[in-house]
Amino acid sequence: MGTKITPYTAVSEETKKKQVERMFDSIAPKYDFLNHFFSMGIDVLWRKKCIRILKRETRTPRTILDMATGTGDFAIEAVRMGLPSHMTAMDLSQGMLDVGIKKVAAKGLNDRITLIQGDSENLPFQDESFDAYTVAFGVRNFENLDRGLSEMYRVLTPGSLAVILEFSKPKSFPVKQLFGLYFTHIMPVLGRLVSRDPAAYTYLPESVKAFPEGAEFLERLKTARFIDLRAIPLTGGIASIYLGRKPGGEK
Repeated sequence: MGTKITPYTAVSEETKKKQVERMFDSIAPKYDFLNHFFSMGIDVLWRKKCIRILKRETRTPRTILDMATGTGDFAIEAVRMGLPSHMTAMDLSQGMLDVGIKKVAAKGLNDRITLIQGDSENLPFQDESFDAYTVAFGVRNFENLDRGLSEMYRVLTPGSLAVILEFSKPKSFPVKQLFGLYFTHIMPVLGRLVSRDPAAYTYLPESVKAFPEGAEFLERLKTARFIDLRAIPLTGGIASIYLGRKPGGEK
C-alpha cells in the first residue's frame, strides 16, 4: 500500500486529509505563482496535453469532473481550448477554491465551470454522472487511494475516460540526478523563503517518492476495474499521464 506521507508529521491527531486541506488553505494566495515558478511553466504544457487527449475522444465529454482542481487552472484551460463541456471543479481546500472562484468570475466562465468543495473519497454525485474525470497533481494526496479510485470509477459513465496527471520519478541519467537535486534540495529551500507554509514544499517531494507510480499505479487502476490502461511519460519521466477507461458504452 506504500508509505503514508503527511504534510505535518508532528500533528499525529490530524488525518492526512485534514492536513492536506490545511496546507493548501495556507498556501492558496501564492499557489498559482509558486506552482508555475517551481515547474518553470512546464505544468501548463502537461495540462494542455491532457486536454488534447480528451478532445480526441470519439464521444466528446459533455460533463467533466476535475478533482483536486486547486484554483481551477485545468478547468479554465479546458474551456479555453474548446472542450464543449461543463466542468465541475472540486477541491478539498476552500482556500484554493476561493481563489479559483475569483479567477472563473473574472474570465466570465461562471456558466461553464462550477467550483465546489468536496472529498475525492466520498463524492456527492450519483453513479454515472460524468463523461470524464480529470485530476492533475492531486491523486497522490488521496488519503485512501483505492477508495478514491473506486469513487472515480463509480461516477463515470460507461466508456468514459479518466485522465490522471501526476509527478513521477525519472529513471534516466542525467534527468534523474538533476530532478532529484532540484526536487529534494533546492525546491524545499525556495519554499521556505517564499511560502507561508514551508512544510508544503517538503511534503511535495516526499509524497512523490511514496506514490505508487508507473506499472504499480496502473495495477491499482486495474484493481478499480478500469481498462485500456496507459502511462505516458512526460519531460524525461518527471511526470506521467495515466489513462483508464470505464468499460462499456461508446469509446
